[in-house]
Amino acid sequence: MTAAAVPVHTSEGSWLTSLMETIVTLMEVIGPIGAGIAIALENLFPPLPSEAILPMAGLAASRGSFTLTEALLWTTLGSVVGAFMLYGIGAWLGVDRLRRIAARVPLLHPEDIDRTVAWFVRHGGKAVFFGRMIPLFRSLISIPAGITRMPLWKFGLLTAAGSLIWNTIFVLAGFLLGEAWPVVERYAEAFQLLVIVAVAGALAWFLTVRIRGILRDRRRAAEGPALNSLHGPRSGNPENPPT
Repeated sequence: MTAAAVPVHTSEGSWLTSLMETIVTLMEVIGPIGAGIAIALENLFPPLPSEAILPMAGLAASRGSFTLTEALLWTTLGSVVGAFMLYGIGAWLGVDRLRRIAARVPLLHPEDIDRTVAWFVRHGGKAVFFGRMIPLFRSLISIPAGITRMPLWKFGLLTAAGSLIWNTIFVLAGFLLGEAWPVVERYAEAFQLLVIVAVAGALAWFLTVRIRGILRDRRRAAEGPALNSLHGPRSGNPENPPT
């Protein structure tokens, strides 16, 4: 006997609704593996909302399509697989290639890459673990891990641990709340909006500081020749004036 279809709740445009319906169908056809594939794709395509996919996996588990353990296992495995794909992109980029790119991008300097890499080398473990529980950064955090060539075992372990915590929250929400799971999605959307505002604020601060620095350097460069021409070289020796 097949389980009843899992309803799709999204406040986004029709393309996302259709995409979510496809993911639900995938879960219904191939079971928890479909949930794992969907989460792996979510890592590569951030507009796919894990906050919607994971509760639907929990809801499907509550209806007997598969077990709760299978839902958690396959969604976490999907998170790790997707993260390793992005890790590979970061490893391909590498520090040297990224420094060359930064040298060509306005307002960026190769030294910015050096500072970022140095920070990640010191704090990368915490960044990967907690980053898996922060919207937007869930996927992106894998790229600097690849750039700095974080040991694969360490990256995989931290990614699995952080993903398991995040996935458990939303899978359990769907499993326990049933049709009322979208209430959790609303809280997740508020958290994501807060993250977006924080990132936008940090970006605005960076641009302001960098542009002010460039303008200050240009003023100093322009004032230098002007001061030299104003005070020009003096003829003779002031200590021994000509008689």
